[in-house]
Amino acid sequence: MSVARQMPFDPAVFLASAGLGRRLISVKAKGVFFAQGNPADHVFYLQTGRAKLTVVSGAGKEATITLLAAGDFIGEESVAGVVGCHMATASALTACTALKIQRAEMLRVMHEENAFSDMFLTFLIDRSMRIQADLVDQLFNSSERRLARILLLMAEFGQPGEPEKLIPKISQETLAHMIGSTRTRVSFFMNRFRKLGFIEYNGRIHVNKSLLNVVLHDQKFEHNAQSAALFSNELEEKNVTRRRASGKTE
Repeated sequence: MSVARQMPFDPAVFLASAGLGRRLISVKAKGVFFAQGNPADHVFYLQTGRAKLTVVSGAGKEATITLLAAGDFIGEESVAGVVGCHMATASALTACTALKIQRAEMLRVMHEENAFSDMFLTFLIDRSMRIQADLVDQLFNSSERRLARILLLMAEFGQPGEPEKLIPKISQETLAHMIGSTRTRVSFFMNRFRKLGFIEYNGRIHVNKSLLNVVLHDQKFEHNAQSAALFSNELEEKNVTRRRASGKTE
């Protein structure tokens, strides 16, 4: 009598279907996966859609930590050694489907399946590098460049495969929260991007590759060569103004 062979563990299959300790959920646009301060007892795997992580200060000021896309985990702090609370709110930018995994099941599969542990560790490293890049962007780049970077990230430029280009419908108020600016400033930058041919929008935003070239290579095109640099660094501008005011020259 032959013994049935056990199928090898496949992380993709595990994350695509419901099972013991995990279930598929749907979250509508603007819906919440979990809120800041909720118990961190589940990890979510985003199958489709776009989401974001935001934090709110004691004074009520909201800031966006990072954007999330299909293939990302949400709430990875739930597998920390001590059960705590979520430090941020995860909400859907578009309609999403996700696999909701109980903390105990997440820990079990991490301990028992090396393939899954390797995949999850790779995600954590990528997330850490992304957050560091976001921090550098927030500290040193102008709000205009930050907006360009957000639009490119949402269009998935630089990711495997063809970029989406037509990004999910998003308000200027939401974009302002993401880059730490005001809706008025975002409106001004968006109009300038459109005039320069970097984007097109009529309800939804279409991102052109020329915006990527400017951000990555700081290229200046002939049609705006006479204007001020599109992505000038605000900190440098302030430093130059101070030096001139004090009588110092470069």
